[in-house]
Amino acid sequence: MPREAAVTPVSDGEEAAEEAGLPAPGATAAAWETRKQRPGRQRCGSQNDRKRIPCPLDPKHTVYEDQLQKHLKKCNSREKPKPVYFVQDINAGLKDVAEITEKQVPISSLSKEELENLIIKLKKASNGLELRLKEQILSHQALQEALNDPKNGESAFKHLKQQASILGNMEKLHLLGPGRCFVEFGAGRGKLSHWVDVALQNVENVQFLLVERATTRFKVDGKHKRRDAVFERLQVDIQHLCLKKVPILEKKKLPVVGIGKHLCGAATDLALRCLVESYTSWCDGENEEPAPKRSRTDKTEVASNNSADNESSKDDCKPVAGIVIALCCHHKCDWTHYVGREFFKSVGLGPLEFNYFQRMSSWATCGMRETTTKASTSQESEDQTNDTEEHEQTFSKTESGSDTLQGILTVEERKEVGCLCKRLIDHGRIEYLQQRGYKAALQYYTESAVSLENVLLTAVPSPSLISEPTT
Repeated sequence: MPREAAVTPVSDGEEAAEEAGLPAPGATAAAWETRKQRPGRQRCGSQNDRKRIPCPLDPKHTVYEDQLQKHLKKCNSREKPKPVYFVQDINAGLKDVAEITEKQVPISSLSKEELENLIIKLKKASNGLELRLKEQILSHQALQEALNDPKNGESAFKHLKQQASILGNMEKLHLLGPGRCFVEFGAGRGKLSHWVDVALQNVENVQFLLVERATTRFKVDGKHKRRDAVFERLQVDIQHLCLKKVPILEKKKLPVVGIGKHLCGAATDLALRCLVESYTSWCDGENEEPAPKRSRTDKTEVASNNSADNESSKDDCKPVAGIVIALCCHHKCDWTHYVGREFFKSVGLGPLEFNYFQRMSSWATCGMRETTTKASTSQESEDQTNDTEEHEQTFSKTESGSDTLQGILTVEERKEVGCLCKRLIDHGRIEYLQQRGYKAALQYYTESAVSLENVLLTAVPSPSLISEPTT
């Protein structure tokens, strides 16, 4: 007569083993042998009678239905506690969903007349804008050794040239200095911050915050040599990042320099709002300490006292010391998050036109697909093949419209329209920054042969934002 299993309490370890289909921890060799001989260990009835269901947190694995509640408390896919700097949708922008239109039909489905009307609107809105950007292709001594390293493949060399020019532009704007916190948005592996750290190797009191919503492999920020430079990763979507609640900024109140290399689509708008709205407004008026506030009378007080404390107060007048972002992927912009909505409205455009223009912007780089395909076939080192900072490969055949618009627009006309869409979207960002007291500009920071996404947005506080004496 078969022996019945005793009804005994089940420990967490036993339960875990049971879910995995294994004997309990500490079981004898005989138990393991017995396990091989029968499909399920009997305890208060056969496990064959128990139902397994997909885990509601992650359907890739299953759990016994009668153990669901206990499993949810320890499942690796459960929602983790939010960090202190997480504030839901703080940088999201538009709250009124009534302004958001329904999904538009594909551009390829537009009639010739509808497409022509869109282009007329685009050219009318762009009339009078500065469309010929200045070339500001610079370099920086910090990258010279790496740029001259023959071991680098073509892909790595192109990234280094871009990083060198970004640092060169930062140096020209006097943003590479002590007592600052560099916030790299869309940091990926953190290579841009790494080179900034190299450039500041003899500078004290430098902090780095690397913002990336995804976990990242092959990070380079852990390889920096200076022990006094602080690197901290913030795994959060920029949409929910409240910089004022990041402990190191809350404690030190350092001026911030926002940087990014190929900050994709709407992420640029989220980063701009994160810097010049949520963080700046806190430093201006919500802090109880008077020093960080900007006041037109502060400059007189600073001039009367040359102490280090007053120098610090002078820095505090510029909560955001500068912004340097290499733009990318305008076709991934979103009206909800776009910071230039007021500009679009001022020239008679709205969400309908914006959503068409952001998709048409990919026409500017429709030749990119062939280039990146060739590059991907070459054998690159681990450092290059895992480089996800470049987003150029994301353009699709549908977005480029290379086949669907034949007979309506030539290839050159499509590229011209695409570039016009990019400049119009970017001009909205420039006006947004200017209205908030920043001297903002767009420039080509690298050759198109290095990257077709070769426009850099820079912004520094205008003199009126820093402080001026009253008369």
